[in-house]
Amino acid sequence: MTTIASYLSIANDLGRWRSITAKAPDVALETKYFKENIGKATSIEAFLKDRRLFNYAMKAFGLGDRTFAIGLMRKVMEQGVDDPKALARTLNNPNILAFAKAFDFSAKGAGVPSATLIQDVTARFVEQAMQAEQGKRNPGVELALYFREKAPGLTSIYGVLADKKLVQVVQTALDISPRTSAQNIDTQARLLKAKVNVEDFKDPKKLTAFIARFSAMYDMQNQGTVSSATASSNAILYGASLLGSDGPVGVDFSLILRLQNANRLM
Repeated sequence: MTTIASYLSIANDLGRWRSITAKAPDVALETKYFKENIGKATSIEAFLKDRRLFNYAMKAFGLGDRTFAIGLMRKVMEQGVDDPKALARTLNNPNILAFAKAFDFSAKGAGVPSATLIQDVTARFVEQAMQAEQGKRNPGVELALYFREKAPGLTSIYGVLADKKLVQVVQTALDISPRTSAQNIDTQARLLKAKVNVEDFKDPKKLTAFIARFSAMYDMQNQGTVSSATASSNAILYGASLLGSDGPVGVDFSLILRLQNANRLM
């Protein structure tokens, strides 16, 4: 199944897929532990000491690859988010900022966590687990789901550059070499601004069209079969049909020509 087909089958029935993920034994067990023990984390040190609790929270906010960064996250929580110069704000990582706001010990103190906080964190964990599970079958689907979740909240192109998954989606969709990531951050920003407007991602149709374009390019780059090339052309045209025009995140006929050429050469 193509990336766009797999993505749409999940995106069009997210409630069911989230429910399935939440009931998975490993997810349900970790969520139960979090709910039963988060109230015992009465200080930053207590929170960090319970590595199972801390890791759950980190994974919930898309920071599963940073669970080793105990010292960094201690400073993030100690400084809070009120000061514009606080570490959580200067790191230019939206996931770390969201984590710091949720676990803001400096402002909220060590009170009993609210039901709203627990619900938010567990929902985030389930979402991340669902995406990771889909990624085992097709990493492109995981990226597409992640982009669907995060892209509407972007306020500038620097938000894309601060998130390696978002960067990968945008670079793939726009056929930009990953090597550009080695360039100066402002140079990268100028390049992307010329090709994409993050405000477009707040429009569900434009967002889906961009994801269709990403899916087409992802399949072409990672599979290289005749059926993949044909499906990729269809994915780009699907994105165009949502917009009814050759908009900035819609159809790219140069990509279709490349895919058609790939068909003839295979």
